[in-house]
Amino acid sequence: MKWIQENMLDEPFGVRSYGRTELARLYHPTLTAKAAWRSMREEIDATKALREALEEAGYDGRRRRFTPRQVELIVETLGQP
Repeated sequence: MKWIQENMLDEPFGVRSYGRTELARLYHPTLTAKAAWRSMREEIDATKALREALEEAGYDGRRRRFTPRQVELIVETLGQP
């Protein structure tokens, strides 16, 4: 967590390709990587419109990275981390 605080939280958020855990930890910096991803996955699954939009953009739940377009969809729905 210290690495995230020192290296990621000080930088402005930009839309780009993110690893799923990397993005999840931006939204949930106090959680472990596994718990952050689980929490983000639950948010995605609970928001039908987001889940459907991500699926249309090529997300299938097994990929380890979000494309810039998928990140845009997440930010539009969940807000900026």
